[in-house]
Amino acid sequence: MATLPNPLPTLASDPSGRTLGLRLPPGRLIDTTDSGTWHEPLLWWAQQPASAGNWAALGGPAARAGLLPVLVEVTGTHGGPDEWELAPRLASYPGDHDAEEVLAEHWEEREPEDVTDGTDWPGLAPAPTLTVDPAVAAARLADALCDGSRPWIQEPRLALVPARRSADVPAAVGWCGPIDHDNDVARLCAVLRSWEDRFHIRVVALGFAVLTVSVAAPPTTLDDAEALAAEHYAFCPDNFADRSLRDYAKDLVGERAWTFWWD
Repeated sequence: MATLPNPLPTLASDPSGRTLGLRLPPGRLIDTTDSGTWHEPLLWWAQQPASAGNWAALGGPAARAGLLPVLVEVTGTHGGPDEWELAPRLASYPGDHDAEEVLAEHWEEREPEDVTDGTDWPGLAPAPTLTVDPAVAAARLADALCDGSRPWIQEPRLALVPARRSADVPAAVGWCGPIDHDNDVARLCAVLRSWEDRFHIRVVALGFAVLTVSVAAPPTTLDDAEALAAEHYAFCPDNFADRSLRDYAKDLVGERAWTFWWD
């Protein structure tokens, strides 16, 4: 994984983050990986549960300091990121991969005829019109996820990750949620980058094997949503549970949050 200067070590001597222009609540740095201690912190997370307004209050100042926000689950069966067996050593650089090539490869590997009637890879879905500021969409979703109503993120904590763009967050921490689907999460981050460009998504939440993104430009027609559903299938076939592309696509029309889980 190609890296940029990591501001997180500063928090070891300045937990308040004031030298970075931040006002942080009590938190901790995580450098635990599947192969031992990483040479620098991978993320910082707050020790108190996230609440509405936290994302908007901290996200802007953190981004100016070179850190991007993401909500993380800490109370599930697999615990928090310090117990997730993060593997940054396995992550390459998202910019080294072509999103469509990654999707087409997974489309062919997964033999999707049960879902797609055996059609060939249909290509990338068109980019819809942007209808809301992506930062606003991300903050709204983050606030909604703080209410504890989602079974996979009962007590989200706000985390900060050194990354240039939101799509790179999973690779930056060496997240291994999709490892049985693709053992280099940077390849899937390349897809997230493409969705960031076309649908203005932002990575908002991570669980052990669950990813939720906000969507500022969702598809507005069923045909466009069906084209996007093909990308979702290649990205995360476990989402489908034998649903057809068209049936799955109905839920994508106008939808401002996409959640993916890998079994």
